[in-house]
Amino acid sequence: MHISKLHFIAATPQQAEQACAGGVRWVQLRVKNVAADVWEELARATQQVCRRYGATLILNDNPALARTIGADGVHLGKQDMAPDEARALLGPGPIIGGTANTLADVQHLTAAGVDYIGLGPFRFTTTKQNLSPILGLAGYASLLGAARAARLTTPVIGIGGILLSDVGALLATGLHGVAVSGAIAKASDPVAEAALFLDQLSLQATRS
Repeated sequence: MHISKLHFIAATPQQAEQACAGGVRWVQLRVKNVAADVWEELARATQQVCRRYGATLILNDNPALARTIGADGVHLGKQDMAPDEARALLGPGPIIGGTANTLADVQHLTAAGVDYIGLGPFRFTTTKQNLSPILGLAGYASLLGAARAARLTTPVIGIGGILLSDVGALLATGLHGVAVSGAIAKASDPVAEAALFLDQLSLQATRS
């Protein structure tokens, strides 16, 4: 299974459209505090965007809706449905990702058979409520070193306030890739910013 090196976390179909126009091919739709019918409407509209661009669509925290619309997968927070329950609901095909903040989290998610792990936060971010302890660069280096020593091979994606200038140092810790939201969505030119992130990730990949 191919896990993209750049995950874009969208709140609206319009944000997904801009990111995909810049080359993003992995969109996680995160919608909070809306009615179920609105959630589904946003998910279906974002799904249409992703289909036009050949992008993967992951729904945040909503396995039931992912099954209803046939999304490519789900991302589960630490307080959400357990990965094995989501797998039982969705079947063997869809992608399942999970959120981690500690080595114990990474070990638990790996044992649960998730396809990728979102590890963070890197720094403080306003897009996430109930933030876990900040990891920083040293935290990633320590955690990923311990994961390698334990022979844990599930792809790990860094998340939480990541900027374009952080990409090189973050990938050097052993991360598979990064997830971003505001750095692209709030940029003066989101399409161009998405392309810059992809260029930087590609550059770092050729150096490693």
